[in-house]
Amino acid sequence: MGSHRSVAPASGFNRGAGAALCALSAAAAALGAVPAHAAPSGETRAEVDRLYTEAEQATEAFNQAGEKAGKLRREVSGAQDAIARQQERINAMRERLGALAGAQYRAGGLDPSIALLFSDDPDEYLDKAATLDRLTVHQAGQLRELQSAMRELSQDRAEAAGKLGELEKSRRAVATHKRTVERKLARARELLNSLSPSERADYDRVSRSGRDDMPFPGGQASSPRAAAAVAAARSALGRPYVWGASGPTGFDCSGLMQWSYGQAGVSLPRTSQAQAHAGRRVPLSQAQPGDIVTYRSDASHVGMYVGNGQVIHAPYPGAPVRYDPVGMMPVSSVTRP
Repeated sequence: MGSHRSVAPASGFNRGAGAALCALSAAAAALGAVPAHAAPSGETRAEVDRLYTEAEQATEAFNQAGEKAGKLRREVSGAQDAIARQQERINAMRERLGALAGAQYRAGGLDPSIALLFSDDPDEYLDKAATLDRLTVHQAGQLRELQSAMRELSQDRAEAAGKLGELEKSRRAVATHKRTVERKLARARELLNSLSPSERADYDRVSRSGRDDMPFPGGQASSPRAAAAVAAARSALGRPYVWGASGPTGFDCSGLMQWSYGQAGVSLPRTSQAQAHAGRRVPLSQAQPGDIVTYRSDASHVGMYVGNGQVIHAPYPGAPVRYDPVGMMPVSSVTRP
């Protein structure tokens, strides 16, 4: 999102970081002191830009929290399945040991020397006694195995409980960042509505401007996968920005990148910060179609380079997926997946 501007209904899932949340809360408190109609248009535009930037930072934190919550849910589900299997194994071991103990008790009800005296076939008795000794050794081994299985089960349950606690914290973070984004976007909408039609048109024009003093390459995509991702991104042109969404009907900035490369069979991480590291870094002057361009020092916005100095990106609420100059805001990195 960059110089980011208008607003749409919130949707999706996300999380955030404590420090960022504190900064966002402080900013929101400061904003609340200035009525929208009292701010000059230039200050209003700057304030909207700041709000969109902060909302996008919170959106990426929300995405990160949602991704973590999903991973934890899968881990908890796997742990619960493993616990159930281990419990079944322990139950079966207990049944076998119980049957063996009963047989041993019945076989050992007489003193061995007396049993030998009353045996009709001493040789047969000696064979059975040897088997009984082996069963006793086997029983001891099964007992040790049962004890080990029970210790593992206890550890698995403790780990699952820890993951459940972590999942609950992540869910709370998601909810917190969702509220932060919604608050920022609502304030930005209020400020935008205070602009006159000509000021709003000027705001949108400025938001799409970029540096034109750099030569940018056109060229071919770096690989068939990159070409397929570019085609997917182009197919999404005109679809709405929806924060926390990764397609196919709406996107936030990193959701568009993940979805586009997903159509090419490439799995990208969910957040713009992680996408900045999802491949090989290249200089902006050597960018090729399909390369991922991240923006700002915190890599909180991302677009896809499509050649001739243009990116396709999901800009901000109220603005659909579109082309913009690659230099529309400070470039943080260019990554070739």
